[in-house]
Amino acid sequence: MTASKGLIRYPIVIELGDRNNAHGVSVPDVPGAFSAGDTIDEAITNAKTAISMMLDDYIERGDALPEPSSIEVLREREEFLNSTWAFVDIDIYKVNAKAPPSIPGKSSAMSS
Repeated sequence: MTASKGLIRYPIVIELGDRNNAHGVSVPDVPGAFSAGDTIDEAITNAKTAISMMLDDYIERGDALPEPSSIEVLREREEFLNSTWAFVDIDIYKVNAKAPPSIPGKSSAMSS
């Protein structure tokens, strides 16, 4: 999480594609958020859209937003061994104006 108010940084896993297959992206901390793209840049951009849509659903239901994990912790999981990683920054207030006052990973000192 960055210090900017409302900004959440989620790690994403990139499954590299090839000439015949798109690059795939999954978001371990946001169940149901995944994407693909013909280029890595496109796959990451599409992941940002997928995460935003899922977080909007969380907010609309009144559910707590998922906490971002550390890549160091995630990469130890067997399904992520030898994976390619990146981060996607999400401005939760651009996702939904009804965003909760408490953003995952933020201490109250950072929010003031």
